[in-house]
Amino acid sequence: MESEDAILGLAALAQSTRLDVFRLLVKQEPEGLAAGDIARALVVPQNTMSSHLAVLSRAGLVTAQRRSRSIVYRADPAHLRAVMLFMLRDCCDGRAEICAPLIEDLMPCCPPKPVRQAKAQRKTHGKAERKAHV
Repeated sequence: MESEDAILGLAALAQSTRLDVFRLLVKQEPEGLAAGDIARALVVPQNTMSSHLAVLSRAGLVTAQRRSRSIVYRADPAHLRAVMLFMLRDCCDGRAEICAPLIEDLMPCCPPKPVRQAKAQRKTHGKAERKAHV
């Protein structure tokens, strides 16, 4: 990754609405959200939201895909990861005494579950929700 790419990504997230959009889209992975739904969820006018989504798209942090009459946006966590890794590698310059505490702090609070276990939990959760609605 080049410095310019990192600057674009960090600058895009350095605005509160765009940060909120990115966080919302990460929570909606992998389905994503239509632009209008994002605007309604964050109580932002649609034309303003379009501008924010364009900035995030140019920075590579979100992708857009047309589905019927809507444009559905998805977060690109891999690009954010690339930006963060660029920062760690560039700033720490391989010095473990600097990098190790940062990496430890970045460890997720909820480690990913194996795919099989996650699918089983979604199935069980879906059945519980259907029973609750009956």
